[in-house]
Amino acid sequence: MRLTAALVVLSCLLLAGCGGSDSDSTTVAEPGGGKTVEELWRAPGDDVAVVDGTQTHEPGDVRISFLVIDADGRPVTLPTARVWVAQGLKARPFLETTAQLERIGIPGQAEADATHIYVARFPLPRAGTYWFLAEPEGAGTPIQALGNVVVQKEDPVPDVGDPAPRSETPTISSTGGDYAALTTRTPPEASLLKYSVADSIRAKRPFVVTFATPKYCASRTCGPVVDVVEEVAHRLEDSGVRFIHAEVYEDNDPAKGFNPWMKEWGLETEPWTFLVGADGRIVERYEGVVSARELEDAVREKLIG
Repeated sequence: MRLTAALVVLSCLLLAGCGGSDSDSTTVAEPGGGKTVEELWRAPGDDVAVVDGTQTHEPGDVRISFLVIDADGRPVTLPTARVWVAQGLKARPFLETTAQLERIGIPGQAEADATHIYVARFPLPRAGTYWFLAEPEGAGTPIQALGNVVVQKEDPVPDVGDPAPRSETPTISSTGGDYAALTTRTPPEASLLKYSVADSIRAKRPFVVTFATPKYCASRTCGPVVDVVEEVAHRLEDSGVRFIHAEVYEDNDPAKGFNPWMKEWGLETEPWTFLVGADGRIVERYEGVVSARELEDAVREKLIG
């Protein structure tokens, strides 16, 4: 999700001849005022592209994250954006909600090309391809950003309610203190490298595990995820919840492909962050970036109680 990638998406949209135009679900009598998504999109204002932060969705409570890039190529950072969801571009929205702006990373730590991202949650009970329109609230000139959400009947990534794979992820102990074998983060964060996934499941301890590679991530927005997990781990260090960072490539070398635990978890992209209860079952998952606020709130609610 580099900014340059965002500009490519935006340029493609403009060249195609497009016309002008709290993340809880909101029920309104007629979302979008009875207009179709296309009609809302073609209303006066700047038409731009959504840059997706999530791609893997199953039916149920769907979490999406996205950037809105303005006509000058800059990420929009207004606090909220209205979101309309429909089953087609020419269909009327069946749902209207609000996306909240979340900060990516931790101030003073690794920086991303974009420092904030929009996050929305809403129910999509059936598989299919949905259209959504996002309009940041409070812009001087309205900005309409168009995107898709593809919901698969099943995806290979373990979901909420599934047992977590018992992966023997490496630790400080198992590598004899070889930090270079454990992490590409500089400097290493020892608190995230003490426990393995398998040991935590055997010990019946709730844990958070993030699969991410700070040095080799495909997008600069993924780099700060480990910083976020570290920050939340420090905030909740007396909670009894374990926090684990696992790299994604064999021998930390992208040329060798994904390592065994990435394959065991069915992961084909990174970063991914999972919350796992004391019973070994997944209670929450985050594809892509996650803010410290989101993660801390989820840990407190679903792992600490």
